[in-house]
Amino acid sequence: MSSDLLRLGAGLAAIVGVTLIFRNALHVSNAATVSTTFLMVVLVVAASSRLWIAIVTSIAAMVSFNFFFLPPVGALTIADPQNWVALAAFLAVSLVASNLSAAARSRASEAQARRDELARLFDLSRDVIVMTDSHGMSALARSVATRFALGYVAVALPRGGDWEIFEAGPLQITLDKARLGEVFAGATGTLEFDARERTYGGHATQVAGAETVRFVPLRVGARAIGLLAAAGRPIEPGSLDVLAGIVAIAIERARFLEDRKTAELTRQSEELKTALLASIGHDLRTPLTAIRVAATNLQGSWLAEPDRRDQADVILAEVERLTRLFQNILAMARIDAGSVAPAVELALPSEVIAAAREQVEQALRNHPIEVHVAADTPVRLDPRLTATALAHVLENAAQYSPAASPIDVTSVVADGVLTMTVRDHGPGLVPADQPRLFDRFFRGSAAKARTSGTGMGLSIARGLLAAEHGRIWAENDPAGGAVFTIAVHVDSSATPTEKA
Repeated sequence: MSSDLLRLGAGLAAIVGVTLIFRNALHVSNAATVSTTFLMVVLVVAASSRLWIAIVTSIAAMVSFNFFFLPPVGALTIADPQNWVALAAFLAVSLVASNLSAAARSRASEAQARRDELARLFDLSRDVIVMTDSHGMSALARSVATRFALGYVAVALPRGGDWEIFEAGPLQITLDKARLGEVFAGATGTLEFDARERTYGGHATQVAGAETVRFVPLRVGARAIGLLAAAGRPIEPGSLDVLAGIVAIAIERARFLEDRKTAELTRQSEELKTALLASIGHDLRTPLTAIRVAATNLQGSWLAEPDRRDQADVILAEVERLTRLFQNILAMARIDAGSVAPAVELALPSEVIAAAREQVEQALRNHPIEVHVAADTPVRLDPRLTATALAHVLENAAQYSPAASPIDVTSVVADGVLTMTVRDHGPGLVPADQPRLFDRFFRGSAAKARTSGTGMGLSIARGLLAAEHGRIWAENDPAGGAVFTIAVHVDSSATPTEKA
């Protein structure tokens, strides 16, 4: 309102200014010149102000024109009848021009408002695209409230006999659930379209204190799936209907993504079960067959003592292999259940390496191990998890390296990180296999020529290290072979006397 008064004051001041300049400074008395100038002032005011301001300015210009420039000057009477015609024409042109200008400005304002609404709908559509699951309903309500500058927004979804309501906006409004039920029941009837309001049926309101909450059904096709409640800035019913349509699409998209995610998890679970059964079945059958044959041979009286020891060694090796298999299954189950808890204590890097070698002694028996430990100082970490992860890496290196080829193990502590690298002299990593190298049950291209292995070892190593906030990665050595690196955050401030 203050801006309107300022425009009115400016228009009246312009009329007074023109009057003073023409009468006192220029001494202009030509009625055509004066009326044209006054008309220009009225048109300028009409183009920039409301209609009532232009009308008041027109009347002020007419009075000034009559009093100061039409004879008899200084009176509001007109002596010459022709001047009545000029004055009437001036007033008519002023009012018509003011009305036309106000109408044009009103249309421009409406067009601007519609453009703004369209931009808001477009921005909301982009927000919908980045929402990924059903937990984004609160974010959806906030996005609607922010994009459309609304004081209150609620997305109400029926859940059995109750309502799940996601609210946003600065206003605190309590929705009447009974009213929600009434509006939703009305929205489930026959779908009708109001051509004048450009809306579908089902719109309703609720008075909450000083605010009026508008309800519009959320529809997917002809089916109502919920309600959108809005309060604050007025929005055209047609725009509100379109807004509800976008919100409904967002809800259905979130549900679809959630269902697809569930289906994908189910499919992956079935694939893992199938791979696990196939892998375990194979890895169980081979050692059990070897144990049965060796046990049968031990029953024979024709075996010499050295041969009996060889058969006993076969049984022990296969039993250890079975033990490792079941340990892997148990480790994977613990990782999946999130029950791997690190127990931090002091340990020497050399002790961790020795414990890892002991766990896979049979797998490493045909490979010389070359260990290089830089500054073997005690550090705080979980030696059990780290050693077990390193054992899986050593076992993997032994499986994919030629017999009698050395395996290099290097340990370095720097900047609070224990880094251990395992380098083999095998064929190296196939580039296409590297992205899936640590996936569960994944066996690379080189595994096709081997008959054993479940593809669990590296996945277990990654899971165990993750439990103590460590990580593992692999790359090819330019000199040949593969290099696996383990990095674990440690506290190296301990002294040897503390460890003792």
